[in-house]
Amino acid sequence: MFRDGLLAGKRILVTGGGTGLGRAIAEHYLSLGATVWICGRRQAPLDATVKELSQAHGARIRAQSADIRDPEQVNRLMETVSSEGPLTGLVNNAAGNFISPTHLVSPRGFDAVANTVLHGTFYVTNAVGKRWIEAGLPGAIISILTTWVWTGSPFTVPSAMAKTGLDAMTKSLAIEWGRNKIRVNAIAPGVIPTEGMSARLDPGGDSNDRGSENPWGRVGRPSELQNLATFLMADGCEWLSGQTIALDGAGYLANGTQMTRYFGLSDADWAEKKKIARQADTAGRNA
Repeated sequence: MFRDGLLAGKRILVTGGGTGLGRAIAEHYLSLGATVWICGRRQAPLDATVKELSQAHGARIRAQSADIRDPEQVNRLMETVSSEGPLTGLVNNAAGNFISPTHLVSPRGFDAVANTVLHGTFYVTNAVGKRWIEAGLPGAIISILTTWVWTGSPFTVPSAMAKTGLDAMTKSLAIEWGRNKIRVNAIAPGVIPTEGMSARLDPGGDSNDRGSENPWGRVGRPSELQNLATFLMADGCEWLSGQTIALDGAGYLANGTQMTRYFGLSDADWAEKKKIARQADTAGRNA
């Protein structure tokens, strides 16, 4: 779809780039010639991703562990990344989520999502943007959101609130930073199954079954997200800014919010899903 070397000379940071859709985006950027930095809280999955993608696409990928909820760790990350030269692009992909009846969400549970999705994404975005503005450099920012920014979402209220805040950030910074030649956009994917997404939002289920709900009769493909993220990062359409683009086969237009399918769950059903999600989370941390 894209010419070889399209992103040659680009230096792009992908948060949450060690697994899932973040890894898919990072790999596609690498395949098109970019130098890519990935970050995440755990160094082990980052190192595994660097090893595998380096073997496949060359040694233009770097990794640095950082908890983006901590502004000091974000600043140290920026110092490390910038030591080899300025970034040209940022993909805000790091996130956290879980399903729960909202009246059972604790302050700690709310903060676990909001501190990563809203606060952490702002910390990284502002740290990158500040460096571009001070150096007089252009840049491109993409944030991975959800279609909940338009519909709301029961049972994932902390995420819906935080992602909606990032939609507002996208619009606001596109206006404020446009004069600095910094474009700011976002992608709102529909259901694109990954191991992490299924464990958190459909514990014990099969997200691939969700395709029957969509006008296209299928779920999304990582390649479709890769292609849109590449278009928004590449040169040639710099006047496109301040937009959150739905990538969901018109799913939210046809069906509205996604999580109403959980209205019929009993207390026992919720307890079982919580148990499965905790087991998957523990297994992921120990991997």
